Amino acid sequence: MGLLSPWFLGGLLAVGIPLYVHLLRQHIKTPVPFSSLMFFERRTQSSIKHRRLRYLLLLALRLALLALLALAFAQPFIRRLEPVASGDKRLLVVVDESLSMRAGSRLEDAKREALTVLRGRTGRMEAQVAALGGNLRLLTDPTQDDGALRAAVESIKPTDTLGSYAELVRAIRAVAQDAGRPIEVHLVSDMQQSALPSGFSDVVLPEAVTLTPHPVAPKDEANWAVESVNAPAVAWDPKKTRVQVTVAGYGTPATKRTVSLVVNGRVTASKPVDVPANGRASVEFEGLDIPYGASKCEARIEAGDALARDDRMLFAVERTDPKRVLLVHEARDTRSPLYFRTALTSLAQSAFQLEAVTAEKAANLDPARFAFVVLSDPLSVPQRFLEVLDRAVKAGQSVWIAAGPNLAKRGKIPLVDAKIEDTKYYSRMGDRFATVTDSDGTHPAIRRSVRWEGVKFYWAVKAPVDEAAVLARLNDRTPLLQEKRLGEGRVLVFASTFDNQSNDLPLQPSFVPFVEQMGRYLAGIEQRNASLPVNGHLELRSARERAVSVEIIDPDGQRPLSLAQSTELQTFQPDREGFWEVRRASGRHETIAVNADRKESNLAVISKETLDLWAGGKAEPGVETAAAGAAEPAQPKPWGFWWYVMLAVLALAVAESLLGDRYLGVQREEGA
Repeated sequence: MGLLSPWFLGGLLAVGIPLYVHLLRQHIKTPVPFSSLMFFERRTQSSIKHRRLRYLLLLALRLALLALLALAFAQPFIRRLEPVASGDKRLLVVVDESLSMRAGSRLEDAKREALTVLRGRTGRMEAQVAALGGNLRLLTDPTQDDGALRAAVESIKPTDTLGSYAELVRAIRAVAQDAGRPIEVHLVSDMQQSALPSGFSDVVLPEAVTLTPHPVAPKDEANWAVESVNAPAVAWDPKKTRVQVTVAGYGTPATKRTVSLVVNGRVTASKPVDVPANGRASVEFEGLDIPYGASKCEARIEAGDALARDDRMLFAVERTDPKRVLLVHEARDTRSPLYFRTALTSLAQSAFQLEAVTAEKAANLDPARFAFVVLSDPLSVPQRFLEVLDRAVKAGQSVWIAAGPNLAKRGKIPLVDAKIEDTKYYSRMGDRFATVTDSDGTHPAIRRSVRWEGVKFYWAVKAPVDEAAVLARLNDRTPLLQEKRLGEGRVLVFASTFDNQSNDLPLQPSFVPFVEQMGRYLAGIEQRNASLPVNGHLELRSARERAVSVEIIDPDGQRPLSLAQSTELQTFQPDREGFWEVRRASGRHETIAVNADRKESNLAVISKETLDLWAGGKAEPGVETAAAGAAEPAQPKPWGFWWYVMLAVLALAVAESLLGDRYLGVQREEGA
């Protein structure tokens, strides 16, 4: 029960009026003649008896009359369930178009069921058609046009998106809020278990929405899929390239499958693999026969199941030659070239080819022919080479300088002209070594590679570089790794050496990833992933490239971006499987393989108990349509009964009038 105008209850204060009238009624006496009052004693007469309430029934009627009158003006109401007329509802038919609906004839069955639901609606009911994939797409406005609704259902095509019932409910909440009336939702789907969120609260429907599920896949179905492919985005040496393929079975028996490796439409290798029951197995291919440039590859299985879309996984590999790196060192220094070369070439996919020369032989070399240059504590570098290197750095070259005892003798670090203020012999001091206590973990050169824990520095130089960013410091605040921009290039200064005499970094496990990641940073080689899921985020430009145009070509050869979008968008979401091309203004072209999310490969369906709970116990498999014969849903509506209160007020007024007349007659008799 509620009140529409509760402030009128203030009128209840008027019930004090009858009480006041009844308490102050006059006491009427009959005069008696007497000869003289001189013999009477003077005293005060009590009025308590006179102020006692009389005629309680009349008083009760008057109090009830005023109370009910105040209640009537407050407009009381109660909520009661009333059937909703069909013309006051909206019918929303949602057809699942996610990847799992490609299995067998599920999508065609779903479209037929959707048309059956639309035919069963009443003539005055408006309907709307939507498709559910990665999000809810409203295909029509609310309408009674059967032709438009039928055309919308027929236009639904299979997609490669990941279904989400949480996204469905989120969109329905927005639709219900805009509609302002009850909505009858009919979901035609395979009711895939993986589409449910982990929390059931995410799929709770609004009060004015009823859900009727229409399953088109009444039971679980076995399915095999290529779950993942582990392959490099760039192949520097195809013979050392490894491709690992994982095959998964969902609700499947143990079996043997054949996995094939396809490069540019040609099968290059095949291997059998034993997949356990409802499990997964991996197979590895040694070497990848690809030409120079970007190759479109795929790993596929001969599954023969209902969902053929996930029997393959696309991946792109670009073949290029290793980048040349120049290391300049002193003739008597044999440790630095050895450790540095080992670190660069120890990886299976080495992106670099090291050329180590002594300082005397560097005079006739052109630094611009190398991806970057390393100066490993040289004492006597020819001045001509330093001048050429300085021009190359300002034009965009990168240099890594290791400052050791030889540069300490020179007194300054070349290119950046940083004065060496001091040399630190930690082996003669305190703990006999220094450690790194501060580093910039966000810098791309070290954020994914360096683990400074356990690295001991026995010797270092103190040479602060003007206008340089300090990437790492030792525990005595000595800058260990500094970076300075010179023109278009950069110079990194390492305040120690690459041998195992000034420090034990070359003996630590972190040395190899440190050198490899630093080399990629100096050479401008990005760690990129040539594979994305459908609706994944593809980064088009950095914050500094806002005005740079980026061109995208979809698998059909079309350009999905407008001219304005190609210069403004930061990210792009590919909406289907295939090879997408990204052409940047710098001239760099990338081929991105886009694959459907493998959550869609598990064709297990939602249990009947869970489905009934979601639909509020109204879902019955096999029900043709709730609109065609089910009882009208009841909705709570406010029902006011103030006029009944006014009738009671009228009845009390009549009763009070009759009793009042009788009361006045009694008073006249007493006063006679």
